[in-house]
Amino acid sequence: MATYTVTFQPLGKSVEVDPAEFPYGRHGAPGSILDIALANDIMIEHACGGIGACATCHVIVREGMDNLSEATDEELDQCDLAPGCTPTSRLACLAVVAGDVTVEIPGWNRNAVSEHPH
Repeated sequence: MATYTVTFQPLGKSVEVDPAEFPYGRHGAPGSILDIALANDIMIEHACGGIGACATCHVIVREGMDNLSEATDEELDQCDLAPGCTPTSRLACLAVVAGDVTVEIPGWNRNAVSEHPH
C-alpha cells in the first residue's frame, strides 16, 4: 500500500504516513489528520477528545481536499462554529487521509499549541 505525505502549515512539517499503521493513537478517527498530527508531536487542540463534538481541531485544507474522507453535514455544522471557517475547513479529528494533503493550523489553534508543548 502506498504512503501519503501530510504537510502541516505554517509549521512547514511534512510527515509520511502508512495507512496500514492506522490508527496511530486514540484521538479522532483512525487515520484522521488529528491522529496523524498527535502521533508526530504536532499538537492540535481537541477539547472534545477527537469525537467531532466541537470545533477546536479545525484546520484549513490548502491542498488535497479530494484525498480526505467526505465531510458529513454534522462535521460541516461544527466547522461553521470555528473562528476563521473557510469553504475548505475540516475538523482534524474526522478528516481521514487517503492521499497527500496540506493543511493549515489556524493561528488561534497554534497559540494553544505553543502553550502546551508535547
